[in-house]
Amino acid sequence: MGNIVYLCNTQSRNMELQNVKLFDDNLELYSSQLADIENAQEYIFLEVFRFNEDAMGQKYCMALAKKASQGIRVKVLVDAWGTKQDSDFLKPIVDAGGEVRFFQKLYLTFNFISNNHRRNHRKLLVIDNKIAYMGSANISAYSLVWRELNLRIEDRMARLFKKAFLDNYALYRKFDFEKMRFKRNIFYKRMIIMQEVPSRNRQRLRHKYESLINNAKKSIIIETPYFLPSSRLRKALAVAVQRGVHVTVVTPKHSDVQTVDIIRRHYLGKMFEQGIEIKFYTPSNLHAKCVFIDGDTFSITSANFDYRSFQHQHEIALIGKENNISAMLQKHIITTLESCEDFDYNKWLERTRFEKFFEWFLLPLRFLM
Repeated sequence: MGNIVYLCNTQSRNMELQNVKLFDDNLELYSSQLADIENAQEYIFLEVFRFNEDAMGQKYCMALAKKASQGIRVKVLVDAWGTKQDSDFLKPIVDAGGEVRFFQKLYLTFNFISNNHRRNHRKLLVIDNKIAYMGSANISAYSLVWRELNLRIEDRMARLFKKAFLDNYALYRKFDFEKMRFKRNIFYKRMIIMQEVPSRNRQRLRHKYESLINNAKKSIIIETPYFLPSSRLRKALAVAVQRGVHVTVVTPKHSDVQTVDIIRRHYLGKMFEQGIEIKFYTPSNLHAKCVFIDGDTFSITSANFDYRSFQHQHEIALIGKENNISAMLQKHIITTLESCEDFDYNKWLERTRFEKFFEWFLLPLRFLM
């Protein structure tokens, strides 16, 4: 594993975040978030793709309603695809004086599928200008055992995530996507908060990843639950291997979306042939989403490494260099790899004709999955 991750610690400590924590266990994450919600004094802003009506969702709903009843400003933005629109389970928050908005409810249009795929996939929790959470986790009981990747940042940076939240909160039912494509990057120290928006051509996050991959010197590690990279990204990874860069892709052996696993299989053998190392996480679903370059440049994000995140969805990513985060991310990745098995290239070669046909048949869905 020492050949995979290279960690640099040469930057001045005064550039680092002093109070940041990484969560890859959802039970610990939820406990921490609920405790911070309980201690909120001014406001709680929550943005999430999936807010499930289950035991965990009820815990968050009751906690938020309680704070709203105490006069704390509570704003909740959930996606209308990921969270049930016809459910009243979030109504206690509104009844207590809070606000709940559904991002872009489904609507009939000539381009029904493409327009309604423009979802808000971001995960943010901002409290009192002091604390911000961002990363991969939704709010649901069924994902308690999933391996995730989330940051808790207690720093002035929380104000910047507040701005990112309010941007989307204001645009929750507007369909002027041209205006939404001009969200500026937010800079802080050696990091960027990048807000991706639906776009067929712009895809700033994908271009950023291409740049990071093209400039990698030693190692590239990608953790993602759904691995459906574009041809440009696949080529960039292959060229990186030719330069002598160690490229590792870590993805669950079985994700929660079986169709993606079948389509993904079409690419894996070809990428293995190009020298890309592929690891399957086996204990449960790996839902973490990150890119880690040369052990000191990271992207921790809500975005999957696929067409849908880069082209159709609102996403958010924290990209840059920060020694404390890099050290925690290195530890997270090493622990993940301890529970992985290698891609079986010979088994891939032995796929039946039916399996190959099924992959080919489903391949056009890669743009929507």
